[in-house]
Amino acid sequence: MNKLLVTIALGASIISTGAFAQNEGGRGGWMADQSRQQAQQRTDMLFQMLDANKDGTVTKAEAQAAMAQMQAARGGDDSGRGAGRMQRMIDQVFGASQALTLQQFETQALARFDAMDLNHDGTVTAVERQQAR
Repeated sequence: MNKLLVTIALGASIISTGAFAQNEGGRGGWMADQSRQQAQQRTDMLFQMLDANKDGTVTKAEAQAAMAQMQAARGGDDSGRGAGRMQRMIDQVFGASQALTLQQFETQALARFDAMDLNHDGTVTAVERQQAR
């Protein structure tokens, strides 16, 4: 059950960060319009799920462990799409930091959301995601 929750949380992270909401290989726009509130809720949910020891911070090690669980749940298949994408997300989110608080984690996700919300109406659409790229 934990592996399923981690997989769902990591998927929610991909959706909320926007950095990976790309139309790879012409596969079509798979992400529905998203409000800023939805992005914040998904980010908060992801943080709670990644904070394995519930100490109020997510460490890079906790994120790496979650990624390993996700890979194991997928049968260890590293097709380059999922694992590579998750590693880039981890590297981007943490940068030189080894741990992030909820506020830091949320601030980063919402800054990415705001950058993609080109008309500043509080909703990121498929068209805005395409234009932001």
